Amino acid sequence: MSKRKDILKATLDLIHEEGLQSVTFSKIFKKANVGSGTVFNYFSSKEELVNEVYREARIHMGEALLEGYDSSLGLYERFKQLQMNRLKFGMQSPKEYLFIDSYSYSPYISPELRHMEDHSLEVFNSVLAEGQKQGLIRPIDPRLCYQIINGVISSILKGYFVQKYPLDEQQIQQTLEASWKAISL
Repeated sequence: MSKRKDILKATLDLIHEEGLQSVTFSKIFKKANVGSGTVFNYFSSKEELVNEVYREARIHMGEALLEGYDSSLGLYERFKQLQMNRLKFGMQSPKEYLFIDSYSYSPYISPELRHMEDHSLEVFNSVLAEGQKQGLIRPIDPRLCYQIINGVISSILKGYFVQKYPLDEQQIQQTLEASWKAISL
């Protein structure tokens, strides 16, 4: 792993362990096993570093959401595939998932990054719009639909992360079905 990647990983780990406000450059230097000159060679401020961690996590999540996506499937199957990918991303990359979930609306994250181009969001929105056009999804603002289905997955993952329950295949299917029923007619 490159020094830059070490710094980004150490920052994400520290945010996950201690919370953003407790993360200092000295903790990052120590955890990444780098000197201050190395960090400042890549990032001029903590804000710039945290924004880069966020940007990379969002890119990783966007790629994961579209992994194996098949646009030729029916609407319900495409919806389930996207939601399954969201759930799998959270289970496989919990630190990134929680960081995105916790800090997407933080003033620490720049508005440009909060609204960065995201092809996976475009795909989700097209599925939601198509479902509304077909009369299968409630005729409410697609951004609200997206927040609702994201909220279902987020809530389930948070319970899973603190070991309230396992997520076996049956529970995963129930979660996907619940997220569909939350917005469907």
